[in-house]
Formats: sequence, structure tokens, C-alpha cells
Amino acid sequence: MSCANEAAVAPSALAFDQVASSYDQLFTHTAVGWAQRRQVWRHLDAAFPPGNRILELNCGTGVDARFLANGGRFILACDASMRMLAVARSHAAEQNSAGNPEYLQLANEQLRELDGQAQFDGAFSNFSGVNCVADLAAIAVSLARLVRPGGKVLLCLWGRFCVGEIVWYLSHGRVRKALRRLSREASASLGGVEFRVHYHTVEQTEQAFAPWFLLKARHAIGLFVPPSYLERTIAGCPPILTILEFIDRLVAGWPLLRDAGDHVLLEFERCHR
Repeated sequence: MSCANEAAVAPSALAFDQVASSYDQLFTHTAVGWAQRRQVWRHLDAAFPPGNRILELNCGTGVDARFLANGGRFILACDASMRMLAVARSHAAEQNSAGNPEYLQLANEQLRELDGQAQFDGAFSNFSGVNCVADLAAIAVSLARLVRPGGKVLLCLWGRFCVGEIVWYLSHGRVRKALRRLSREASASLGGVEFRVHYHTVEQTEQAFAPWFLLKARHAIGLFVPPSYLERTIAGCPPILTILEFIDRLVAGWPLLRDAGDHVLLEFERCHR
């Protein structure tokens, strides 16, 4: 089923269409990619008990949907990119994923089209999918209708102040690149297609999700584990990456440090109102 006609497909969806066949090799199945994803999975596993019905936004190639389904959850995984969904369905069929995740072509901005469905026990968006959306309040309104009171919503956003990135680029004399996330938005490119990304602050996101959701916790993702573009630098040193991942687990929730990672994971709870 598709709720987006081709003429209305956003540039970000077209960009991910271009890299769908190589996305896992470039990002998912890398040492840094797995190290950061394992950090997110610990929180998803704790937030969504087996038997929960979960809505996933911007599911990409479906690796998170399969992880949760294999743990006994029921997943509706959505993405605006037709080709990313084709890869996700192919992987699910090859791996015979338990729970059979259901996939739907649906952009984050189109969540209102799910109105009328039975409520979900929770929802999540991993690795900066909602950074492609300018209006977070519209997503919050839709999720308020779709997620039951007491349900969790987890959003993994780009961090606005990534210490590792700032140090890396400043040490290479690239000041503009080092400070790029301090702007409100910027241009990005994938597969030769340009699109806009929005660097939402934690405070802006919290305000957009009030009064329907209460921010309960936040954790840095990729605090000492470096960003994905440093894969070649760190992949040849597995013991060092293991140590960095261990340190992240210990300190990623500490004040100040929790906002200093490559990403920040925000955990909201649907208010009883």
C-alpha cells in the first residue's frame, strides 16, 4: 500500500531511493553503525515489552523492525522511500523474521493518514529520520492520536553539539564543517539528490511534543563511539571501539554528556489526558 503519489515524493525520499541498494553496506553493516545501533536497541528493548504493537517511522531497510519483531513485538514499519521498503521486505523474507513486520510507504508528514487504526503501544524513529521534517509539532499531534496513554515514543535525532565531530573537523582546519550543526538547517546530499535537514534542539523537540507527551529521559548515542564517516579510521581497531562503546553505556545518560553525542535519544511518555 502506498499513501504517496510519485509527484509528491519529498526530495529526502528520492535521495534514499538512490542509495537503498547500498545503504546497509555503507551504514548499517559497519563497525560504527552496529556500535551505535546496539546502544539504541538497548533502549528500544526496555521501552517496548514483547507483545507490544509498535509504529516505526522512517524504517529504512527494516533492521530495527526485524529486531523488535524477533523479540515478540508487532511492528508497522513506515518509510517514504519506495526502494528502501523494497529492501526491507526482501530482507524480512530472506530471514523469515518472526512477527512478520508490516511495511507501509508513508512519510512522517503523512502520519495523519493512519487515523482510525487501533492505537499503538508505542512508536519510534531511529537515526535522524525526523531531522528531515521541519514541523515536529505536526508529527506530535499525529502520534498523540496514534499512541495510547502511557505509551512510549523514542526519537533518535542528530545531536546539535557533537563533541567528536567538532574536534575532528577543527583538527583538520574545517571550521564551517565543525560548526554546521549549530545552524537550524542545512543542505544534505545522497545519491546526487539534495534535500534539507533540520537540527532540532532537545528543547524545541520537547516543546513540540507538549502537552501530549512528557520527556522522561535522554541519552547520547555515539558519544565516544565516533560518527559513521570515521568508519575507516576506527574499523581497524576493534578493541578500541569495544572500549568506546562500553564507556558510552556508562556515561551516555549523564547531564551535559547526554547532549554531546552524534545523536541524542529522547524518550517520551504519552500523557494521560
